[in-house]
Amino acid sequence: MQRGSDRLSVHRDEEMKHELRELLRSGHPTRTEEWHDPEPTADDDPELASGPVTPGRAAAPVEKVQLELGRLLGRTPFPAGPRELTGLLRDKHAPDVLVEALERLPHKARYTTAHELAEAVVRVG
Repeated sequence: MQRGSDRLSVHRDEEMKHELRELLRSGHPTRTEEWHDPEPTADDDPELASGPVTPGRAAAPVEKVQLELGRLLGRTPFPAGPRELTGLLRDKHAPDVLVEALERLPHKARYTTAHELAEAVVRVG
C-alpha cells in the first residue's frame, strides 16, 4: 500500500534501479564529487594496509610486529605470559603464524610491555 508521500511512482523506481544496476556493478566510484571518494593506497603506506604483519614473513621488524600485537591485544594488562596472550590472540582470530610464534616462547616468561613481547617474538620467529 502506498502512503502517497513517495516522490516517484513505483514504475519510475524500477526504471531507476535498472539504470543504476550496471553502474553499481562496474566497481567504479558512483559519486559525482571526487572529494567523496577514498584515496588509493600509496607506495609508502605501511604493510598493515595490505594485510597482517607476521613474524614468518621475510625479516618483520620489531615495530611492525609490535603494531600488529597492539592492534590485536588492545588493552591487555601486562605483565603477561605467553599462555595468556596466546589464548587472547586465538580469541581475536590472529594469524596462525603469530600465534605459533607465541607458543614457541618459554612458558614461564613474563613480558611487561608489547614491545618486549614483540622483540621476543621476532627473535623466536
